[in-house]
Amino acid sequence: MVIKWRFRCRGAFHRIKEYISWKIAQVMLTIRSLTYNEHMSQSYAVDCLLEPIFWFVDNFACYLGKIFVFCVTILTTAVVLISYWVGLPYWWQRNQFFTIFLVAFGNWLLLNIVFHYYMGVTTSPGHPPHGVMILHAASICKKCISPKPPRTHHCSVCDKCILAMDHHCPWLNNCVGYYNARHFYLYMVYMVAGVLFLIVFGIEIGYQVLLLNDTSDITPNEDPELIGHPVRMNQTGVLVPVKVIVEYDSFNFPREHDLPIPVVSELQLISSHPWKRKAVIFMAITCLSVLLSLGTLSVWHGKNISRGETCIEAHINAKFRKTHKSSFRNPYDFGRRKNWKLFLGLVQGRTFVRHVLWPSAHRPTGTGLTWHTVNNVLEDWP
Repeated sequence: MVIKWRFRCRGAFHRIKEYISWKIAQVMLTIRSLTYNEHMSQSYAVDCLLEPIFWFVDNFACYLGKIFVFCVTILTTAVVLISYWVGLPYWWQRNQFFTIFLVAFGNWLLLNIVFHYYMGVTTSPGHPPHGVMILHAASICKKCISPKPPRTHHCSVCDKCILAMDHHCPWLNNCVGYYNARHFYLYMVYMVAGVLFLIVFGIEIGYQVLLLNDTSDITPNEDPELIGHPVRMNQTGVLVPVKVIVEYDSFNFPREHDLPIPVVSELQLISSHPWKRKAVIFMAITCLSVLLSLGTLSVWHGKNISRGETCIEAHINAKFRKTHKSSFRNPYDFGRRKNWKLFLGLVQGRTFVRHVLWPSAHRPTGTGLTWHTVNNVLEDWP
């Protein structure tokens, strides 16, 4: 009796592949059935993944804000002290009258920086009143369980509703809202102007100290000592050793050697000083970082101010512009010129020179509970 047995490789591998695929499909179907959510979307999944970050911000941002304010204070103080320690002697050696102008202009910038930062930290952004009927409430806050006026949003860090909320700034340890938005923006503008001032009038110091590093006239000569004896030439032209060196002249006075003394510049002193050199490196890194970060933020916030919207409203309005391209219009956009006047508070006789170029604690007009819109009949407002 003969038994013939054939093994069909192709068919077996195909059936194994189908069986594994079927098992994987079963597992995936089971997982999707157990985790099914009809509201599942890409944004919902991103929110779930970012939930730990939200939890960290809600619980620890209020404590980190105090550290950030301390860091800003220390960095600003360090930059100012280094400017006086390194930059002032350099410019005083070059031109004393121009140095006086630089000191006056720099202190004007510093005065505005310190004032607006202090006001941004200490000024309340504004909150809806509790226990008072708000006639023009836009909605109800789900967390505060209280009416929300137009342009008001809830801050999860402060756990309060903020009038005309822009964002929560950890560097201020405060929300940027209706009453302190002007101080926040002017602080950024004057800080950018300040670091630009330091970069423009300190770029030569940085170039000479960091790139050239010229210390040839003040560093000791490292050449090895010459080995030998002093010699002189006699009348016959023979070199003979000098055994006694005459250190006195014919009048028995010590000989004077009038040798040229090289002029040492302030840049060479800075380059040879190890701590001043490190201070210049610190200033270069700090000023360039602040210029890049705050400069970008200033431009972005300036565009939002020109459109009459906050950062939160910019994201909301961007979605409306995509869905309602022809019909949507920001109701708080009065034109670039009027938007800037309202933001800076240049109304009721206030001027740009007095209330923008110099520190001013004036508050914005209105209460932040009701807002004029482009549909308002008061054309001459404010």
